[in-house]
Amino acid sequence: MHLHGFEAGASRLAVFLNFPTGLAAIAILGLTVERLRGRWVTPVAVAALVLCAAVAWPGVVDDGNLTVKWANAFALAGVAIVLVLSLLPRAPGPTARPTRDGDQARLVVGAIAVLGALPYIAADLGLFLDRLPVLGSVFITGKPFENPDGTVTPAVHHGHHHGMDGFLLVLTALLLSRQLGSVSGRRLRAALAAYLSLMLVYGLTNMVNDLWSEQIVKRGWTTWEVPDVLEPKASLAWLAMIAAAAVVYVLFFGPRRASGGRA
Repeated sequence: MHLHGFEAGASRLAVFLNFPTGLAAIAILGLTVERLRGRWVTPVAVAALVLCAAVAWPGVVDDGNLTVKWANAFALAGVAIVLVLSLLPRAPGPTARPTRDGDQARLVVGAIAVLGALPYIAADLGLFLDRLPVLGSVFITGKPFENPDGTVTPAVHHGHHHGMDGFLLVLTALLLSRQLGSVSGRRLRAALAAYLSLMLVYGLTNMVNDLWSEQIVKRGWTTWEVPDVLEPKASLAWLAMIAAAAVVYVLFFGPRRASGGRA
């Protein structure tokens, strides 16, 4: 089914609110739920978590078909619930201070991610980087490339890329990790830190996958491609990501590193 105009835009927005927004909403839920009070909080939070997690189910978001489906309604509902919860007034209590430990590493990783995302930011804006000083030499974007099926397209086509989704998840993980010290519950903080660690590694891997294909393989430097990790699956690539996330957790996001203060 091919949509046009407003319907096409609404369809893409709905898919974007599934992925990557649904994954980011889970982390925001972890930071929000502890600030609320009432017997209703736990069941509502669990429902929101399950609904947002539906985005990870195979086929709910298909990179080859971004037309909205009824299956996308679950994550849409979950994101809506998280949005409402985040807007509710917080219960009285001490004011949390951000976790500043590791800010230098956050800035370095963030700067590298911004640089790597430039082709995808331009693609979302309908632009190429070819004629820009320095960037036009570093990245190939508008250069014609012949696909395996014989069609010719720019090296980085206009529109949204999963490398951009990865970039947004990286920024989300870096920013939200500064609030880990505000989570008083040890189990919740550990679970959220583990989730943000995996989100960071997952986002970076998707960026590398897209950049490698469009900036390395399309230059003809190699035919080997970074494995696709967009969907969860039992694979060596996902095992490597989980191992890398464990390292991030221990070195940066774990309880010992996220012990923020309160005022």
